[in-house]
Amino acid sequence: NPWYIIPQNDLELFKSFVEGGARSYPSDGKIPCDVVAKEARKILNTIFEYAQNPNYISYKEANKALRKQKKSLVRGTLKLYLGKYTTRDWRRKRFTDDIDFWTFHINVLKSALMENGFTKNRKTREWEKQISWINPITNERRIETLYAANDTNQLLDFGAGSYLEGASLKQIFDKKIKRGHDVDLSDLINVAMVNMSEDTIHRDEWIDAWIAFEQAANTRNTRIISNMISLCRYSLAIAIHLENISNAIEKYHELIYNKSKYPNKKIHSICKISVHWEKLYEINDLNTIREIIHNFLIEQREEREKNAKNLRLFTQKILELLNLKYIYQNIVFEVSE
Repeated sequence: NPWYIIPQNDLELFKSFVEGGARSYPSDGKIPCDVVAKEARKILNTIFEYAQNPNYISYKEANKALRKQKKSLVRGTLKLYLGKYTTRDWRRKRFTDDIDFWTFHINVLKSALMENGFTKNRKTREWEKQISWINPITNERRIETLYAANDTNQLLDFGAGSYLEGASLKQIFDKKIKRGHDVDLSDLINVAMVNMSEDTIHRDEWIDAWIAFEQAANTRNTRIISNMISLCRYSLAIAIHLENISNAIEKYHELIYNKSKYPNKKIHSICKISVHWEKLYEINDLNTIREIIHNFLIEQREEREKNAKNLRLFTQKILELLNLKYIYQNIVFEVSE
């Protein structure tokens, strides 16, 4: 993210991390994913209610729409969010302006959108809804327009260069690898840092999604190869940054108990960066809150180390794919730290 300035020493990096600013993520919108996810869940739950009601006019169609699971109806950013394919840090700091659905049961989706306050703009033919939320840091009320779209419409748009084939993790990767915007590469990296390890809860999906990288390397398309090289560069740089954060936490985690460095007012401010912590702040005394934050820091020190290790492995595997495909052209890809 070109707007993110990395703190120059461990103490400043630790302070930045504690206050929620140790990483910023490229985004393609202005509405926090936490807010958008609430709206997406409302729509998905409405479709689920249709499928439970035999008296609903499209009861059978709703059941067909849900033949896999509710989350199979969304793709893109919200798919990654709802499926918990990424870190909580990414889910909290990522922003978007739309919900991308994927269903051929158009009437069911249309009814659910209307029931949840979305209206169709006659000019743009997009589903829209005004969303408001409170910025937890500034207490400022924000209002933005949220869009909802059914991406199956793009299957018919042969001239638009559409990459969409479905809503699986692999199919999301296909689009992001080929398009290669900063936000796409960032999303790919944040999924990789969680799922590259053997103990990922999404193991089968990750194995399937990895095929997208293999297929991308096979195309030998210059833009796609360039995107894969960028993935390696960014992944390794972020791995180094995560290791630095882990080291900073190791050095300074006890500071959270220091009331001169972190007075009670500052602790309250820190709790505002997380809805979960804010709830805990309301029901616990400040000493307990400090202990909760300290335990979180210890947990994050280990998680950042693990994420960095995963990204180094991810970089290595991508380079292996590239070098395998270009071996007979005497081209070697490597990244120097």
